[in-house]
Amino acid sequence: MDSYQMKAYAKINLGLDVVRKLENGYHEVKMIMQTIGIYDELRFTKCGEGIHLTAESPEELSVGEDNLVYRAAKIMMEEYRIPSGVSIHLKKTIPIAAGMAGGSSDAAATFKGLNRLFDLGASLEDLMRLGVRVGADVPYCILGGTALAEGIGEKLTSLNPAPECFVIVAKPDIRVSTKYVYSNLDVQGIQSHPDIDGMVEAIWEESLQGVLDRMGNVLEGVTVKLYPEVEQIKARMKELGALNSLMSGSGPTVFGIFVNERIAREAFEQMKQEKLAPQMFLTGFC
Repeated sequence: MDSYQMKAYAKINLGLDVVRKLENGYHEVKMIMQTIGIYDELRFTKCGEGIHLTAESPEELSVGEDNLVYRAAKIMMEEYRIPSGVSIHLKKTIPIAAGMAGGSSDAAATFKGLNRLFDLGASLEDLMRLGVRVGADVPYCILGGTALAEGIGEKLTSLNPAPECFVIVAKPDIRVSTKYVYSNLDVQGIQSHPDIDGMVEAIWEESLQGVLDRMGNVLEGVTVKLYPEVEQIKARMKELGALNSLMSGSGPTVFGIFVNERIAREAFEQMKQEKLAPQMFLTGFC
């Protein structure tokens, strides 16, 4: 095999809680992660030597050594002593700096793609162990699906697939620094923590209503203070029929959950007409 292509799926957080701040500066979290049907595409091709990354993206994107795809490829090349080089072409669709783990998902696809391209025989556990060296979300993106994430996000428990639904995703024309949001989160001052354990039970019971009732993200308070349009988009989604709406990750992306396809499509078209966000998607869980 000289070439291999992969899709890298975005994620949303159905629930995100921060338990405490650790001495090393990281935060202990408890989250329900869910992949959705928005994806980047990566093509891996063997070449003479080195790592060669190119990209096509609607937004400015570095293709240097700071790109998570490059970092993941470098770790794989060194860890498995791969003798030849690789050319990687990245086609971006997942919004950048959006709280959807686009960069982490691309890195995860790189670990998996190079494993297949060079027939390395690494297990998912092997790749997840390497993935945490790139970022806390990378092990989850390697695993995918519906999962409980704990620790700094690297302790993962696979769950049943979340109940099917329709999801509108809206990313306003702003970028949010995850580092800034966590640095400005007053963990001791959090008034209400989402019921993550209850959401896990609801997912096992295949109860979408149980999931909807427990959706929450403790990072919203920090991001909404900077960007009130996040709360405005949430409210508009609910007005248009979303059964619940939430900010994903550190934001600014907002998603709304619908069970009726017609209502979801009508809401999607209405929000596009109102130009509430330049990047919008109608998708589902995957």
